[in-house]
This record gives sequence, structure tokens and C-alpha cells, in this order.
Amino acid sequence: MSDHGNGHSKGLAITSLAALGVVFGDIGTSPLYAFREAFGVANLEPTEEGVLGVLSLIFWALVLIVSIKYLIFVMRADNDGEGGILALTSLIMGDGAKTKRRALLVGIGLFGTALLYGDGMITPAISVLSAVEGLEVTFSGFGPWVLVIASVILVVLFANQHRGTAVLGAMFGPIMVVWFGVLALLGVIQIIKEPGVLAAINPLVALRLVTQEPRFAFLALGGVFLVATGSEALYADMGHFGTKPIRLAWFGLVFPSLIINYFGQGALLLNNPEAIENPFYSMAPGWAVLPLVILATLATVIASQALISGVYSLTSQAIQLGYLPRQRIDHTSPHHQGQIYVSTINWVLMIASVGLVVTFQTSSALAAAYGVGVATDMVITAILIAVVMKERWKWTTPLVTLVIASFLVVDLTFFGANITKVPAGGWFPLVIGVVGFVIMATWKRGRELMTARLRNAEFPAERFIQSIVESDQQRASGTGVYLHSQPGSTPPSLITNLRHHEVLHEKIVLVSIQISRHPRVQQARRSTVHDLGEGFYQVELLYGFMEQPDVPFDLKNIVSSGFGFSEQKATYFLGKETILATDLPGMAIWRERLFSVMHRNSSSAATFFNLPHDRVVEVGIQVAI
Repeated sequence: MSDHGNGHSKGLAITSLAALGVVFGDIGTSPLYAFREAFGVANLEPTEEGVLGVLSLIFWALVLIVSIKYLIFVMRADNDGEGGILALTSLIMGDGAKTKRRALLVGIGLFGTALLYGDGMITPAISVLSAVEGLEVTFSGFGPWVLVIASVILVVLFANQHRGTAVLGAMFGPIMVVWFGVLALLGVIQIIKEPGVLAAINPLVALRLVTQEPRFAFLALGGVFLVATGSEALYADMGHFGTKPIRLAWFGLVFPSLIINYFGQGALLLNNPEAIENPFYSMAPGWAVLPLVILATLATVIASQALISGVYSLTSQAIQLGYLPRQRIDHTSPHHQGQIYVSTINWVLMIASVGLVVTFQTSSALAAAYGVGVATDMVITAILIAVVMKERWKWTTPLVTLVIASFLVVDLTFFGANITKVPAGGWFPLVIGVVGFVIMATWKRGRELMTARLRNAEFPAERFIQSIVESDQQRASGTGVYLHSQPGSTPPSLITNLRHHEVLHEKIVLVSIQISRHPRVQQARRSTVHDLGEGFYQVELLYGFMEQPDVPFDLKNIVSSGFGFSEQKATYFLGKETILATDLPGMAIWRERLFSVMHRNSSSAATFFNLPHDRVVEVGIQVAI
């Protein structure tokens, strides 16, 4: 009993250590810039009342947003263990019939998902740039080189993504333990010199700032919010580690270290207001600044790596759920399914991140672009979680109203403070969100229209089989595998192929691939086989939205009397649709053209479904939408 308990505790500790590097990188590097920006946004001097008030706002922001909202409530809303705004949206998609209200909620969730792409561009840029700026504290006149070094680090970071994070991941946890330890040490040294700063724990201090300096407090919230910008990562990464390790790491190390460091920066400013230029690096003695810059750079690279990996995962989920075109997805680890690489997304993120560094030039300027998207996401999460509380958890309406109203008071306050930053750069994540939403909504609607047009030309498989029997159709040896989204109907590629070649294989397998609203599907539920007679089989393969389809593997592993699939004798037939934008009812013509371009440039279905390329035949079909 004791050994089992010790083993469980050891496993929990190891998982919590791993979570430090992946989950807390973003929120853990916020001390580099967040406290400074709280004063920079409002453009006011760090007086004693201002310093204590901002510290109090920071403390209670971390308590209310991270500790209570996300770790206690939001992380309960998991989709078979998976978290994140897209997993939350998929929970709502699976509830009830399709109604206008449901479509609106899903649309809101999609917009929140699109905003995370903006976050994936800004976080690496601001994190790395803020770390490298520490060199200016040590070396005068080093300013022009900061942009060059930050850009090189980002290029190297993105250029090596295809190698995967397996080796680097083993280093993440220990490095972040050192990072949080240094954060706490720097803070303790300053707090000992000015212990009066601990008075900021009292919420009345924050309330006093709000009542006496309402304009300053409201504007300062735009900077204060940066301390909590990694909250969505806590929720999104819960599927990798589980809730217990994340909560243990937060309350056991991350939260205390962050609070001590922020209070240390405040204590420093009470004694030396001029240190507001860069309070984080000013806490360190001169000899320690350069090692601290190196450690901070490692920490920011880890924070960026974690977020980049999260965007890959988000893209994979969106593809599986039908909101993005197929793209090549490379699995970088034979042991961990979640470690993937998406080339197209990687280079888009790299160009955008380096472009942001060159355009905004300082982390302070970039901070104006940061926060708006995350604040919007937090409001969206509160709205969606209300639906889950009501429909899945069966909470009463008064209880849901009380909890969500408490969340929204905080979220909307921070949202309002961040909206003031839109003219200075906050427009960027909103533009990315709108563009991403249009792309996802257009792809989803275009696929629906294309499927509907194809369905008009289809007829039941039973009728097709009967016509084959009546015509005494010639059959060739081997197996023909036809992929088609609608089970029970005849694939257009099969009809076209028969019309041109006037021959069929002796065994025909009609494969329909469906994506579940759950992240993963047990192997026992993967396949369903129906013997349609005359050598025809209907196979339905079910995958979770976190899984990568492997059609040959799953066909080979079907255990069904008489099916007997031989991979070496199989030829795979795919429909190669050419989309024609027309004035038919459906979408605006510009959206139809956008869908046509996306469809034409989507990754090969053969690659996506892991089909052997030397045994794939593509059959051309024109579809007017």
C-alpha cells in the first residue's frame, strides 16, 4: 500500500515537472514585461500608491482568473480528457439539434479558435524580444543588435521544428524549475529590503487605486492582464498531463514564484522609481544580468515552443473537424501521438513572428498588440462554459448565472481595458481572428455545398450493385478501395471509373471515414463492416478529432468473416474534385472562389489517409457550387 502510494506520488511529481515546461512557459515569462507595461500603458510615474495598487491588481488577477476560473471551474469541462477552446466548442456541437442558437455558439467558438493563431504569432515575438532586451541593461549602445538577435533566434527556433520536441522536451521541465527558482530568489531579495510591499495582498489596496485613480487603474489593467495571458494554455494542454499535475505545479511552484517576483519588482520601484525602464533585469546585480538574459532567452524559447506545438495541435483538430483544408501532418515522435509538425503553419508563424519583431521593434510596443485576442478568448470561454454547465453538468440556472456573472465581471473589465490598445497594435490579433474565422467558416460551408452537389448525382449502393448483376459486368482480380464520405451511396469516382474503363475489381470496398466529436476512439469501435453482396463491402472507419487516419492499417486489422483484406492486392480510388464557382444558391461568389483556391491547394488525400502512393488512382470530377 505504501509502495503504491509512493509510486503514485513519484509519477505525479514527474508529470508535474514535465508540465512546467509545456504548460507554464507563456505565463511564466510574463514577469519580463507585464509589470512594466502596467505603468507604460497608462503613462504614469510609479508612485507608492500606484505600485501597491498595481501589485494588488496583479495578485488578484492571478487568483481570480487562473487559480479559480481556469484551474477550479474551466478545467472540469474536458472532452474525454482534452481541453482547449476547440475541444469546448466540440462539446457544444455534440449537444442537441442544429439550431440558430447552436450555430451562433459554434461560430463564437470558431472565432475564439482563430484568435489563438494570432496569439501563436505574437507570443514568440514578444517573449524572445523581451528576453534579449536585457542585453541593453549590460551593454550600452547594444540596441540595434537586439532586433537582429531576436529575429535570428526565432528563425532558428522555427527552422528546427521539424525535428520534434522529444529531445528538447526532456530539458524543458528542469530548465523551468531553475527559471521559477530564480524568479523567486530575485523577488525575495527585494522584498527583504522593502517588506511593506506585502500590503498589496489586501484587495482593499486595489480597490483604493480603482476609486482614487479610476482612469489610471483602468488603463493599467491592459498591462496587468499580461500576467494571465497563458491561462488558455493551462486548459488547452490538460489533455497531455491531466488536471492534477497542472494544479500541483501551479500551486506548488509557479504561482508562488510569480507572485514573489512581481512583489520584488514592486519593492524595487518603491526604492528606485527610475528602474521602471526594465524592473525585471534591474533586480539582478550587474554581474548576473548576462546569465539572467541567457536563462530568460531559454525560458522564452520554451514558452514559444509550447505555444507553437499547441497551434499545430489546434490545426490538426480543426482539420479533423472539417474546419480547415487537409494539410500534411508529420508525426515527430514514435511514442507520443501529440507531437506533430505542420509545415505550412510553421512557416506562416515564423514569417509573422519575425515580421512583428521588425515592425514593432520593442517588447513595449508589441505589448499593445498582445492581450486583446486572449481577453476576447476568455470572454468566449466564459460564454461556452455556461452552456456546458447548464446542459452537461445539469447546474441550475441561478447557479450558472451566479458563477458566469462573476467570471464575466472580471473578463469584461480586462476586455475593455485591452480594447483601448487596438489603435496601437491590438488590431493585429483581431484581424488574424477575423481572417481565420472567414477561412474556417468558408471551408466548412464549402464542403457542405460540395457534398450536397455530389449527393444529387448519387444513388444507393444497392441499386448500383443490382445493375452490375443485371449487366453481367466484367470483374478483374484484386481489390478496389473507394473512399467516400457518404456510407450507403455509390462514390462518384466508382461510377466515373466504370464508365471510362468498363471493368470492376472482384472485390469492392467502399470506405466512409467519420470524425467523432471525441478526441480519440477505441480500436474496438474503429471499424464497422457490412457485406453488401456480389463482392461489395461497406466499411465505416471512425476516428477521434485528435487522431491521424491510417486507412490501410485499419482495413488490414478488420476481423470480419469473409472480408479478408489484402493490402498488396488493393488499389485505392480517390475523387479529385475541381470546384467551379457559380451563381447557384449557397455562398457569396468571393467565398466560393476562396473555397476553390483552398480546395485546390489542400494536401493530397492519399497522404492524409496514409495511402500507398504507388497504388492510388485519382478520378477527376467537376463540381459546381
